[in-house]
Amino acid sequence: MTSLDEETGTLPPAPEVRLGVWGLGAMGEPMAQHLLSARGALTVHARRERDALTAAGAAWASTARELAAATDAVLVMLPDLPQLEEHLDGPDGLLAGIDGRPFLLMIGSTSSPVGVRELAERLPAGIRVVDCPVSGGEDGAKAGTLSIMLGGDSAATDLAAELLTPCGTPVRLGPLGAGEVAKACNQMVVAATILALGEATELAARSDVDPAALWELLGGGYAGSNLLASRREKLVTGDDSPSGVAGYMVKDLRFAADIAAATDTRPALLPALRAAFDEIVERGLGERDIAVTRRFTAVRSDD
Repeated sequence: MTSLDEETGTLPPAPEVRLGVWGLGAMGEPMAQHLLSARGALTVHARRERDALTAAGAAWASTARELAAATDAVLVMLPDLPQLEEHLDGPDGLLAGIDGRPFLLMIGSTSSPVGVRELAERLPAGIRVVDCPVSGGEDGAKAGTLSIMLGGDSAATDLAAELLTPCGTPVRLGPLGAGEVAKACNQMVVAATILALGEATELAARSDVDPAALWELLGGGYAGSNLLASRREKLVTGDDSPSGVAGYMVKDLRFAADIAAATDTRPALLPALRAAFDEIVERGLGERDIAVTRRFTAVRSDD
């Protein structure tokens, strides 16, 4: 595979791009598996090596510099921008491995759109940045059915869309930062829905209504959603072992509030959602799955 055109700075066709993934958590690892299967080659980097990926043929990079040196484009699946920025500079940083070459940096974390744009402005001119947060959770990452929200210039997002198609459905929504705005909107809906589902489940149980029967019935109507289908069993059984961690919503909803402030939008529901998820964390439930909203409702009710 060839590298990016160093003379013109243009991005090559997707099949010629050497691709990497940085961050192999609950979302990053299954996405990397899909990308490796589709492309036949992939370089990966994380805090610890993933044997399943390297056994399947992925190349392991022990530092961000090694990752950049072996690739032309990297998908970053870290929790937020600080985890990326602390490994940008220095002898083992990403920029040292890029070494002035044209490069595509795809930021898949749920982050501030302002922060993404500010980061892009600080990077060398040859580095093209696309924000590409995803929705669909672990289930969608494993199935390759994620919704991938792209922001950036058309050439960079066109290439990112081709590269990321094995992981789901990528759609360009606007200039750099647009993907993060879309993700904030998504998280507002997810937060509101899972809070309502948790409260309704606990209310039904305390009223001697079988939650399993309730959601079997209501899931076919307007109360039905992908989120209910994904979390129904957890809500009914009370098993909120972590999949999508509830505490991350605090960060996500803060970004939504920042966007609301920047656009002079006065939401009625968002402040209540932020207060609820702040309280979930304060009560020591932030490391549980988002289905912890049922337990949260029960705890508040028993206070």
